[in-house]
Amino acid sequence: MPERRQVAMVVQCPEDLVPAQHPVRMVMALVERLDVSRFAEAIQAREGVAGRDATDPRLLVALWLYGCIRGIGSARELARRCEESAAFRWLCGGVTVNHRLLSDFRGDHGAALDELFTQVMASLVDKEVVSVSRVSQDGVRVRVSAGAGSFRREERLQKLLAESKQHVEELRRQLENPEYSATLSSQQRAARQRAAKEKQQRLEQAIAQLPELKRKQAEAAEKAGGGKRGQKIRDTELRVSTSDAEARRMKMPNGGFNPACNVQLASDTKSRAIVGVEVSYEGSDSSGLSGPMREQVEQRSGRAVEQHLLDGGYLRLVDIEQAHEQGVELFVPPKPARHRHRRGRELEPKPGDREAVLAWKQRMASAEGKEIYRQRAATSETVNADLRSYRGLMQLTVRGLSKIKCAALWCALAYNVMHFGAALLP
Repeated sequence: MPERRQVAMVVQCPEDLVPAQHPVRMVMALVERLDVSRFAEAIQAREGVAGRDATDPRLLVALWLYGCIRGIGSARELARRCEESAAFRWLCGGVTVNHRLLSDFRGDHGAALDELFTQVMASLVDKEVVSVSRVSQDGVRVRVSAGAGSFRREERLQKLLAESKQHVEELRRQLENPEYSATLSSQQRAARQRAAKEKQQRLEQAIAQLPELKRKQAEAAEKAGGGKRGQKIRDTELRVSTSDAEARRMKMPNGGFNPACNVQLASDTKSRAIVGVEVSYEGSDSSGLSGPMREQVEQRSGRAVEQHLLDGGYLRLVDIEQAHEQGVELFVPPKPARHRHRRGRELEPKPGDREAVLAWKQRMASAEGKEIYRQRAATSETVNADLRSYRGLMQLTVRGLSKIKCAALWCALAYNVMHFGAALLP
């Protein structure tokens, strides 16, 4: 029977909490070798300067890296683990952290995090663990934190904004009244003012999204023509989320529609390391996402991409011609022919095909091209499954494109550290 009231004297230091070969030690050792000075730029309290003490950025980087390795995507859950889990208590070493500190750190250092990802990738390239000559790209649609019922039409948004402005003004007059203000503490007054202003700002941001959505709708309708499909696009009433103005509804793998983002990942086919990360609210991969990703990979690694593997959703003649001009071999399957008698003959040369299109058709029809293209699924699908199953890239709890990209970068960085951390250490 358990005896929980027995008093025992335990002599222990934090160093004894985890064994010598525990993965958390590798994560901390790697973080100590990396340059994380960009994360410390916002700290005003320095040596010789008066100010409140700050938490070491290396600790916060290590906490989020190890948290993502364990599939933790919530700041509150990470804060709980720092109290209950031996590995996280070993990382903290007696330093206390709360969910607000962790949440702010995850989303407020986008540029520093991007540089850290580049730093790790460049080190892997330098050690010849990763080669970016052949990369595979794929998109993952991830559910975001916007409410499914928070999308409103323009008329409703304007009405809600007017009501919000009126509420802010009434709240200001109430707080100026000494009798009403005396019933509230200073924290309560500040919280009410902040909540009202944040609601107004979200509505203003939602309305600001409408011109861009109208422009895209007009372009899509013009491309569809004057038939039923074009008229259907024109008659569609645009809606914007009041909880996350940048969120868009996308078709998910289960066939339903939810507020989601399109996380684009580029992976090295040789090592299956993630070498590029981008986040978009474009629901279709054929919106020109391959060229910018290839440019990003080349900037991060300092090497040239020679072969780029994509699934059929990325197919655009513009991208094929652009890649051909850059000396890049694009591997992307053709779209199935509309007529049955043309099925299986999509790669046959046609009169009027340009040089880039002819080269692409010959490449995809050859036995060597088919063998190379098989590496796409073996690379991208494996990486996607790892991030979804083990690194917490299932549903994001942050709002706004910049913070969502930070969350995606943390997951990708944790994936690389988990699989290649030993190679980064001497």
